Amino acid sequence: MLIKKGKFIKDHQVTDYSVYQNRRDFIKTATGLGLAAATGGIIQPSFALSKPTGFSTQEAKTPYKDITSYCNFYEFGTGKADPKKYAKNLTTSPWSVLIEGECEKTGRYDLDDLLKPLSIEERIYRFRCVEGWSMVIPWMGFPLAQLIKRMKPTAKAKYVYFETLYDPKQMRGQKTKALDWPYIEGLRIDEAMNPLTLMATGLYGKDLLNQNGAPLRLVVPWKYGFKSIKSIAKIRFMEKQPVNSWQKANMTEYGFYSNVNPQVNHPRWSQRKERRIGEFRKRKTKLFNGYAEQVAGLYSGMDLKKNF
Repeated sequence: MLIKKGKFIKDHQVTDYSVYQNRRDFIKTATGLGLAAATGGIIQPSFALSKPTGFSTQEAKTPYKDITSYCNFYEFGTGKADPKKYAKNLTTSPWSVLIEGECEKTGRYDLDDLLKPLSIEERIYRFRCVEGWSMVIPWMGFPLAQLIKRMKPTAKAKYVYFETLYDPKQMRGQKTKALDWPYIEGLRIDEAMNPLTLMATGLYGKDLLNQNGAPLRLVVPWKYGFKSIKSIAKIRFMEKQPVNSWQKANMTEYGFYSNVNPQVNHPRWSQRKERRIGEFRKRKTKLFNGYAEQVAGLYSGMDLKKNF
């Protein structure tokens, strides 16, 4: 999705990666030649729009300015405005991702090489923070399952571990003791393979900005936002369940699963309602953030109050 005359062109497009990459290369070239300035920074679409994918919500999208200015990214500070203020100098190109553990295709992959066989599509997802606020975000990315299949995990691979870039020189927050760095997250492999689980490369039809987790972040829409790890530099296939960063910080407040559940309160606040950014009144929070039909079967027989 691109911008034309100040308006966003139709949602739900599916774009082949080669076309998406050509567009990125063209934008970079145009910027270098000053063409972006001459056209007001607007690049016209060079591909056909597709039919809706069926994964997106029809709810009103949160404005781009709010999504990119109200952020949690502790690597750049604990304030909501800190990521936008301090992340702009993070070098995200070139970028590589280390793949290791219980899979056949281990190694360090250049990001563009990692993405080439994949298709980029748009998914408009609800996003619920454990702090009690929410957004609706039009992500661009690819199903994580595509990448997992390509890496050919072994029978021992029961979990997928993710790690954010560790570079205190660029990420000022990593010089503090706010968390035990680097930031770590994990999913059960069936959660990672669920069709809803997305690896995002952009939002609102543009490449991800640094404060939103550029150049590659996880999006798991039925879980609290801290599970959607940003600026991923390492992926490991594991036999044992990893301990994520917020579990390390406070095991009694943050669990491994962290599924959105209005019946399980945070020890210091209720999770029954949420404040949608841009709205005055609070709304009721839905089980699994409204994605129960797609994911409830993953937790059949589990006590959702105990396994938080």
